[in-house]
Amino acid sequence: MSPRPTLLLALLIAVAPACRSAPPRPDLPLPTEEDRAAPPVANTMGPGDLVEVRVFQEPDHSGVWRVSPEGTIDYPLCGKVELAGRTSSTAADALSECLARYLRRPQVSVLIREYNSKKIFVFGEVQKPGTFPYEGEMTIIQAITLAGGFTKLAAQNNTHVTRLVQGQERKIRVPVEEIGVGRERNFVLQPGDIVFVPESFF
Repeated sequence: MSPRPTLLLALLIAVAPACRSAPPRPDLPLPTEEDRAAPPVANTMGPGDLVEVRVFQEPDHSGVWRVSPEGTIDYPLCGKVELAGRTSSTAADALSECLARYLRRPQVSVLIREYNSKKIFVFGEVQKPGTFPYEGEMTIIQAITLAGGFTKLAAQNNTHVTRLVQGQERKIRVPVEEIGVGRERNFVLQPGDIVFVPESFF
């Protein structure tokens, strides 16, 4: 037998597994302007969040509270105050309104110390995949950084975000490598987004 057909057969056997294992390139839509926009409810509070209330010159009414599973905090004089769904500003307004019954012109500010009610998820070819607290107007670059950055095998431009839109899952391809070098605008995540970085086969 001629050595040429034997060599060709050996090459085909070697290449076949690689062809089977390489998945097709993702045919996902790129982010639209609406996808890139910051979500309107991103900075609202929810169960599990840690909030700090400061009342000017009133240390007895200042402190740190965790929002209960029912979405409330048990606040001095006011009892249970609903914070779920409120921003820092509207929460301060609600507490000021209550305290105004007992204090003269209370000056209240509310800071969100921990966003535990809102999470993002980062999986795939990153150094430290996992679940991370969402912070207001969090970008995909920040999320990848929290996950320790890409591995050497990461297909950065094929990163995709799975997002729930009107009860339906939508997958969006985000070209993170292009964002990193300034060729594309950054991508703002929303609470509950799942970021997946696939492996590069090239």
